[in-house]
Amino acid sequence: MYNFKNDYSEGAHPRILDKLIETNLVQQSGYGEDEYAQQAKAVLKDKINNPDAGIYFVSGGTQTNLLVISFLLRVHEAVISAKTGHIAANETGAIEATGHKVITTETVDGKLRPEDIANVLAEYALAPHVVKPRIVYISNSTEIGTIYTHAELRGLFEFCQSHQLLLYLDGARLGHALTAENNDLTLEAISQYTDVFYIGGTKNGALLGEAIVFNKPELATDFDYAIKQKGAMLAKGRILSIQFLELFKDNLYFDLARRANSLAMRIASAVREKGYTFLTESSTNQLFPILPNKVIEQLSGNYQFYIWKHINTDYAAIRLITSWATDEEKVTAFIKDLQEA
Repeated sequence: MYNFKNDYSEGAHPRILDKLIETNLVQQSGYGEDEYAQQAKAVLKDKINNPDAGIYFVSGGTQTNLLVISFLLRVHEAVISAKTGHIAANETGAIEATGHKVITTETVDGKLRPEDIANVLAEYALAPHVVKPRIVYISNSTEIGTIYTHAELRGLFEFCQSHQLLLYLDGARLGHALTAENNDLTLEAISQYTDVFYIGGTKNGALLGEAIVFNKPELATDFDYAIKQKGAMLAKGRILSIQFLELFKDNLYFDLARRANSLAMRIASAVREKGYTFLTESSTNQLFPILPNKVIEQLSGNYQFYIWKHINTDYAAIRLITSWATDEEKVTAFIKDLQEA
């Protein structure tokens, strides 16, 4: 059984493991004060062209979302998300557990637009009897594989600015978004058109880890206290910073994401050649092909994947995810089995 369920089935890219071993016995300060953290932050600030940014390394995506959102919201404030957004659909009520409401809205493709936010603001206008929307949460790539364009992100940011909202971008799969064939965004543009975002490492070559970026340093005042209080400040913080330093000292981070996207697009081409359609038009490493149930049953004998949504009694959408470490021979075998099913 080959696993197409996620992009973190494997451990870490060998270069990262080599670097961790190479530096293993070098003594360093703890709690993110190591020299590798300072170097990694400098590299990332250069990549985003924002020398004033506040950068923090933590271990996982749900932890990141909980830390950032709960820190930025006052007790009466809420966060807006697409219904498919990770904080609404896949994090066990982590945000709600901090006492904050997640206001969800239906979207066609997993992306929020200014009109979606405007509708929420109109619905939650009866102050002080309802929660006050304060953060707009988006993902790039989204949970269903779509990506934001430069114009879309800029338009959303400008809308947020004009309505005193903060824009926070979940970058769990940011590498895959930025290396998609139809992408026109850069790290620099994301830093310019969001208030806070994070660069995901766990799903793109790292053993674990995410890099939180506060584009406006004043928003991050005392954020280190929140990290410590919620148990997210690792004594051996070097484990995180070394990985980001290795991923970003050249183009490894983007090379890995590009490879995952390329393998996914091979599968997408085969799906189209068979005459099947998709639940969403993804250009990243997440695919949602709509297949006959009998084909899904045949494929599930050799491959693991999620049945995402039942379309009718005969068809369902499945989710296939490729990673930087996906075996090309397994992709070829999957395509062959799909063609013969």
